[in-house]
Amino acid sequence: MLPNHAPLMVAERFKMLEALFPDRIDLGLGRAPGTDGATAYALRSRLDRREGDDFLERLHELTLWETRDFPPNHPFNNVVAMPDDTPLPPIWLLGSSDYSSELAAQVGMGFAFAHHFASYDAVEALLNYRTRFKPFGLARNAARHSRGRVVAAETDAEAERLASSMDLNRLRRDRGQYLPLPSVEEALSYPYTDAERTSIARNRSRLFVGSPATVMAKLQPMITASRPMS
Repeated sequence: MLPNHAPLMVAERFKMLEALFPDRIDLGLGRAPGTDGATAYALRSRLDRREGDDFLERLHELTLWETRDFPPNHPFNNVVAMPDDTPLPPIWLLGSSDYSSELAAQVGMGFAFAHHFASYDAVEALLNYRTRFKPFGLARNAARHSRGRVVAAETDAEAERLASSMDLNRLRRDRGQYLPLPSVEEALSYPYTDAERTSIARNRSRLFVGSPATVMAKLQPMITASRPMS
């Protein structure tokens, strides 16, 4: 979540990871706080006091630590992101809307769609990204990807049993309760109300549950619809 961190810190940490594990690291960036307001404030309280949505500003600064294209006489020209002999790994932008897919396409970076919680149509976001994509120097492995939640088991019944844990976890998170992942036994014995069961059913539209064959059958329409045209 880039708004929670100084771009130089992000650059140095991922340069180090790239140095230790060449071509095995991706840098995924989100533009939302990624947590509740109090935690976001605690993360940012010692950062500079930029107001509003400053994601684009931070993203630009992060890329400048790689390209070294700071304006003449800019104070950051005297600062070097270490290790200086290692490039940043490929950058991916995480998004859940058409704005994020368009931004990723315009700056030529990889795009990961957050299908597991987004209400926006995944296929539309992925196609939007593909049609608007413009290559950029940092996009060494530019691609699009939909990040979803999958619970798979040998049988559909066993997968449904395991998925009950995620159902209860999501229900709690929607209420702002960030508790440890509940056990299957706890989830199966939980006294759900009718409203809670309705909420779980709605969330299941973004969760793929079943045997490998069942999961693949559920994923295939999205894969086919978002596949690049030959």
